[in-house]
Amino acid sequence: MSQAALAASERLGLPARLRRAGLESRVRVEALIAAKLAGAGAGGIVGLAAAPAAPGRTSLLVAVAMPAAGFLLPDALLEREARRRWRRLLAALPDALDLLAIGSAAGRGPAAGFAEIARDGNGPLADELRVAVAAIECGQPLSEALAELRRRAPGSEIATLCASIERSRRLGSPLADQLRRQSASLRRDQRREVEERAARAAPKIQLVVALVLVPSVLLMIAAALIANADVLLSGFS
Repeated sequence: MSQAALAASERLGLPARLRRAGLESRVRVEALIAAKLAGAGAGGIVGLAAAPAAPGRTSLLVAVAMPAAGFLLPDALLEREARRRWRRLLAALPDALDLLAIGSAAGRGPAAGFAEIARDGNGPLADELRVAVAAIECGQPLSEALAELRRRAPGSEIATLCASIERSRRLGSPLADQLRRQSASLRRDQRREVEERAARAAPKIQLVVALVLVPSVLLMIAAALIANADVLLSGFS
């Protein structure tokens, strides 16, 4: 990649987007730039085709907005994948914290706990810890490995984990208790989120019942009445 393209990709934040989505090793920045340009070109074609049909002065807006939307579409897809990956990482974090707490109570260091989770686990959290373990094994200090972990997985939960490890390493505070408290807090947050999703789902279920099941039952009743109309009306003759 040329220096100009590299500088443009950095200004657009493309490497960071790929890193957050976990696609840094599978999708090259050049391919992402090509996808954005292809999306802009496809959006331009659609905009030119749709602009004459747009009412009034909105035709110019359509002609400009469609290429812009096509250019930004890969970014939106990457952000959606990054959110999915982060949710998977958070779902695995409480169990990992419990394992680290058990290891810390047994006298094992955080690096050993990271290595065990990276070796036996899978998913985004195990992948991030695997990178951290590889850096530590290559001689990188634990503090720098934790800083890199925070950079790759930005979020208050990972930052709290790293801060707890740093505080325990510098001040000698009990790490196991801090990890257990964070694990319990995360589980409470996840349970509350599940309850909120369930509460939001109830009106949707009621809407489905009202729009689908009730008309279906009414149609069945109407069909039965029509099929037996001669019997029902025979008493009036």
